[in-house]
Amino acid sequence: MTVFEAAPGGTPPADAVSPRDSSADAPTSIARLNATIRDFVAQWGTVWVEGEITSWNVRAGNVFARLKDTRSDAQISIRVWSSVRARIPADLAVGDHVVAAVKADYFVKAGDFSFTVSAMKHVGLGDQLERLERLRAQLRQEGLFDPSRKRPLPFLPHVIGLITGENSDAEKDVHRNAELRWPQVRFRTVHAAVQGDRCVPETLAALKTLDADPEVDVIVIARGGGDPQTLLGFSDERLVRAVAAAATPVVSAIGHENDHPLLDDVSDLRASTPTDAAKRVVPDVGEQRALVAQLRARATTRVSQRIVHDIAQLEQLRSRPVLRDPDPLVERRAQEVWLLAARSRDALGRAVDAAGRRTAELRASLRALSPAATLARGYAIAHRDDGLIVRDAADAPAGTALTLTVDRGSLRAVSEGEVAESDDADAQASGPTAPAAAPDARR
Repeated sequence: MTVFEAAPGGTPPADAVSPRDSSADAPTSIARLNATIRDFVAQWGTVWVEGEITSWNVRAGNVFARLKDTRSDAQISIRVWSSVRARIPADLAVGDHVVAAVKADYFVKAGDFSFTVSAMKHVGLGDQLERLERLRAQLRQEGLFDPSRKRPLPFLPHVIGLITGENSDAEKDVHRNAELRWPQVRFRTVHAAVQGDRCVPETLAALKTLDADPEVDVIVIARGGGDPQTLLGFSDERLVRAVAAAATPVVSAIGHENDHPLLDDVSDLRASTPTDAAKRVVPDVGEQRALVAQLRARATTRVSQRIVHDIAQLEQLRSRPVLRDPDPLVERRAQEVWLLAARSRDALGRAVDAAGRRTAELRASLRALSPAATLARGYAIAHRDDGLIVRDAADAPAGTALTLTVDRGSLRAVSEGEVAESDDADAQASGPTAPAAAPDARR
């Protein structure tokens, strides 16, 4: 059945266009064609459909959205007028799995075909959203979202790697805002599809190229936002794991604050927009110059204060009497040194004299106790050949050979026996011509 034929069981409208009513020489008008299509579509009734919300935009109280078949890629555009919004759940959002009562509607003026919603309710979480949430939970459990594994960005990167769509607004925003902040910034841009089937493989290839470049210090993946359906490539597990394994820090700049693909969670830094990424990747040259000027001023102030303080201390030291005229101090100390030296000489002389006297006393004591002194007074020491010193006359019976030691040398003698006490007394009376005995001593 074509739009020029009546629906089964129906009658064509009075002004319907049939093939025989138009020709190359007598074409029908677009307005008449659109009106015919509208009248034909108006005969369709309301149907209930099941699908997943892939976009949800509110404008002037009306909702313009899209539903996607959960078992195929088929999609339809739907409109929810403000008069109907009060009858549907207020928490509907992208990713929700819903059933909706829709009626076909054809706008004559624009030739736009869509469906008008008269009722809608939740069925559950959309399949895509559910898969993404399961993958998000798995990656979080593996630690890929852990802040401790995220690397800090370099303060001033030599080269910024940029992955974005060719001639896109995101590329222009990153370049313009980065160059405004640091005019000498350098980019190495690799273009890749940012949606559709080519998005993931081209982004992976661009990431591999830039990550292998030793001059690239940071990589920015930028896109100018979009509905969750077009951002699915940036939640692909292959891309997410490649970003986590990259040696170069990666900045995710995918759209606006309400867009949250998995790439945002695993990247080293999430920027809300490409403009925000440019501001966070390079420093502002004006701010840095102001900071340098401030630090120089602070350093100059501190050095000046230290110099002034040290000069004041030197002046204070120079103003002291001892430094202004040091001669009296030296003279006073010199006199003290002379007195101490004199006292030292006097004390040393007394100590030497006392030691000399003590030495003489000890020498006299030793001389008095020495056996040689006894011998010098005329005594002798008699001892036998076996070395025994004679202390008793019985020790040297007659005929015993003796050796007599005197003050000067020794002499040999032979004992004639013990002398009687009367002879001994006579000898003592006549005076000591030679001593007969000797005190206890050894040679």
